[in-house]
Amino acid sequence: MKLSSLIKDDFLEKILVFDDFIEIKNGYIGDLLSEIMRNAQTDSIWITHQTHPNIIAVASIVEINTIVIPKGFEFEIETIKKAKENKINLLKSKYDIFKTSGLIYIKLSEEHNGGILR
Repeated sequence: MKLSSLIKDDFLEKILVFDDFIEIKNGYIGDLLSEIMRNAQTDSIWITHQTHPNIIAVASIVEINTIVIPKGFEFEIETIKKAKENKINLLKSKYDIFKTSGLIYIKLSEEHNGGILR
């Protein structure tokens, strides 16, 4: 799925977007950085409560192209600067992490094989 397809649903606010035609093939939800490095897949969208600059380093290592934070959280200024340097897209949801995850999962599933993502 292209990031542009997800953004048009209007529940995600663009904080920093380099390429809205980038392909998102999977997603991962988590806050423990070592878990993300171990389990997240390349070309994923990462949904997290973490907002500090270390998330950009982890995203770069794993080749995650987009990070989403839920309602009530803000990216630190240094995180946005590092995201610019590493060309990582940053988004903020209008919803909590549970609803955000569900909406993204549904969208990915619909566009990926027209059904449940495995």
